Amino acid sequence: MRPALTDTVALEPPLHHSLLLSPRLTRARRSDTRPQYYAHYVWMGLTDSLSVFAAMLLAYQLRFDRLLPALDFSLLLLTVPPITALVYLTMRLYRVHQYSTAEEFRRIIVSVSLIIGAVVMVSFWSNASFSRLWVLLSWGLGMLFALSSRRLWHWRVRRLRLSGQLTFRTLIVGTNLEAERLAVTMQTRELGFQPVGFLAGGLDEPRLDDQRVLGTVGQLRELIRETKADCLFVASSAVTPEDVVQVMKARRQEEVEVRFTANLPAVLSSRLAPQAIGGVMTLSVNVLQLTRFQAAAKRACDVALSALGLLALLPLFAVVALAVKATSPGPVVFRQERTGLRGRPFTLLKFRTMVAGADQLLEELRARNEADGPLFKLRQDPRVTRVGAVLRRYSIDELPQLWNVLKGEMSLVGPRPPLADEVALYEEWQLDRLEVRPGITGLWQVSGRSELSFEDYVRLDLFYVENWSIAYDLFILSKTIPLLVSTRGAY
Repeated sequence: MRPALTDTVALEPPLHHSLLLSPRLTRARRSDTRPQYYAHYVWMGLTDSLSVFAAMLLAYQLRFDRLLPALDFSLLLLTVPPITALVYLTMRLYRVHQYSTAEEFRRIIVSVSLIIGAVVMVSFWSNASFSRLWVLLSWGLGMLFALSSRRLWHWRVRRLRLSGQLTFRTLIVGTNLEAERLAVTMQTRELGFQPVGFLAGGLDEPRLDDQRVLGTVGQLRELIRETKADCLFVASSAVTPEDVVQVMKARRQEEVEVRFTANLPAVLSSRLAPQAIGGVMTLSVNVLQLTRFQAAAKRACDVALSALGLLALLPLFAVVALAVKATSPGPVVFRQERTGLRGRPFTLLKFRTMVAGADQLLEELRARNEADGPLFKLRQDPRVTRVGAVLRRYSIDELPQLWNVLKGEMSLVGPRPPLADEVALYEEWQLDRLEVRPGITGLWQVSGRSELSFEDYVRLDLFYVENWSIAYDLFILSKTIPLLVSTRGAY
């Protein structure tokens, strides 16, 4: 049986009492977390409008080689900020504390496309003229500027959360295993939740000591006021329908955030559709299968980008080849059999980063393995050459795999291709990662790379398999380049 993502959270040792601030000991003032978020969203809105406006202005300068646009075009550009604000508000891009960065990325793609389309439509009722090249440049630059702006905002929000700001004081509804896992997960300060206590639900099987359980759901409104909580996080397995009614009443009357756990595998919110059936709220999970059109679109992107990459990187390939050949004996390119789509073997290409005959030295180093599961990772691997260490740090050694992508053996984005020996040790649920073509980059690489455990690594790959889309591929690619520059988790 495939374990849930939350199974990675360690449950021992139990939470320290200082992590749960009892209202019997403190009466802190009501948190102003949401007003802080709203203030950030005002400034975020200004930078969003400025990003799209600047993108269109720069596109005009690049297309028409003029520093200042003509009067009719200037008047057209003045419509950009209000159109941007309207579209972003409609797409709920100022409620990003309620969904993931991947979902935000998808909405920004749609929003920028709608804004460009709206400006083009406005131009039909004005005297402004535009070209198709200007539209294309505006879209590309608008995407770049909008995403870069949001990335800077995420960096600032993360810094503020680490300093204790923009954090929801949270009551956890439930005292069972699921509730305790929630509290342990919330110890990660970047998530923006500060647990202040537990409430017992009607279906609870208590696991917690009395000092951390502040009361029952029947005392919910009183405890919200007493603890100055601004968020309720409900462990769904701990509550009855009557408890949920109490929670929603508190949501209306006390104006708190409400979150419910869902006993579902990790899926993107774009795949979920709420539906009321006979007075019961349900979540419909859309089946995700690559249609022929989607598969063709993904393959077309792979072919086009890998071909362009190979041509553009030829000078770098020549320099790397000379460096590898001049510093250690052996071939420039390392070839290794890997397992690809549906278990089919193929030959993976890499620039050689180790001494010749490194495979024969592997058994001597297995006792020093720093990875878990079937993987072998060694931070200070003596087989790695000086040039090889640099190539690994910036993942330059992986670039020849663009040829594997062009041949159709790999994709730009997907799970990393495993060795046959590793696949032989997989559990049945781990074999699901072979359902798609392996990739040069993937969710594992942009989430920590070698710093992650093998189990986390496989779960991230399975999340990708479950949630694939072209927008999600673009999201992963957009996160890959900054990660390569930072070299985090690479060795």
